[in-house]
Amino acid sequence: MHIAERISRLGTETAFEVLVRARALEAQGKNIVHLEIGEPDFDTPSNIIETAKNALDNGYTHYGPSAGLPEAREAVAEYINKTRNYSLYNANEIVITPGAKPILFYGLMATIDPGDEVIYPNPGFPIYESMINFLGGVPIALPLQESKEFRFDIADLEARITPKTRMLIINTPQNPTGGILTTEDLQAIAELAVKHDFIVLSDEIYSQITYDGFMNDTITRFDGMKERTILLDGFSKTFAMTGWRMGYGAMPEHIAKVVAKLQTNCTSCTTSFNQIAGIEALHDRTLPRVNEFLAEFKQRRDTIVSRLNAIPGFRCHLPKGAFYVFPNIEGTGMTSQQAADFCLFEAGVACLSGTAFGAHGEGFIRFSYANSVENIEQAMRRIHEAMLQRQ
Repeated sequence: MHIAERISRLGTETAFEVLVRARALEAQGKNIVHLEIGEPDFDTPSNIIETAKNALDNGYTHYGPSAGLPEAREAVAEYINKTRNYSLYNANEIVITPGAKPILFYGLMATIDPGDEVIYPNPGFPIYESMINFLGGVPIALPLQESKEFRFDIADLEARITPKTRMLIINTPQNPTGGILTTEDLQAIAELAVKHDFIVLSDEIYSQITYDGFMNDTITRFDGMKERTILLDGFSKTFAMTGWRMGYGAMPEHIAKVVAKLQTNCTSCTTSFNQIAGIEALHDRTLPRVNEFLAEFKQRRDTIVSRLNAIPGFRCHLPKGAFYVFPNIEGTGMTSQQAADFCLFEAGVACLSGTAFGAHGEGFIRFSYANSVENIEQAMRRIHEAMLQRQ
């Protein structure tokens, strides 16, 4: 059967491919520590689960509006306004989707024509480049710099802007590096967006996962930006709800109508009882459990960074957000892929090559510390010992 040409332009997430390889090794009897998948290992808070059960009992088993249940969209708008302190969204500017990826896909599909240039962070979430290519856009890589704690240089951004620039994608806190754009960065980006009239897709899926008192800022608070920004967020990371598949976008109302129409054509709507559980997730009574998650993530971050910096050939900065570290492995003499394979096959630790996140990820590998301190300690000990044996 013929496969459409556009499918050849689709990329993938290497994390799931590495997971398959790691599972194959486990099937052979090898013990693997999984630090490849960006999924919190915590259970969803019990109050959210109970709310979902009650919603099922109360009849939330039917279709809902494509944009989301009105009460769920209102709750999301209130949550964004509260957590960002600046934005003034209402329910008509919110679309709730099965996972956050549809906001990326629908947002690009609604605004990008073939030949439009989209600037995106590199290394960065691989689906950015995949979707740009799939839709016939032109991906323009914007390198993140280790020397700037994996922020990009504003001058580098400005140098990439052309009359064909239609969108800039930003991700803060960032996957795979844990880097966070500063308020000054965001203000400079906003000024360029207004000056050159391009859209910003702001991926803020890790917005509530920050450390050391560092609060994530949002570009939507700057003059002229709420009207030209698609803000992406969701429930998976903050509330340990990855399997629930629920995300949302905040955007100008006329774009929200288009995104809802795309959802009508693709998935009809997001599961109704999930949305009722989502309202509970956004309630203040869930915050104590989220704070427990953050405290545990911080301990894990501190542990893995300390252990990585003790391994010969590794150098790792302390990320301010998300739950990833992106150590420099150039001192090992290995490429990124070689280092990732070495960790998996020689040390029994699954991680990702930096090049899984783009060409500018060469020289790095990514570990997710969404795993227990005990497992992280074991993984780092294995890699350290394997490196000593290699020397």
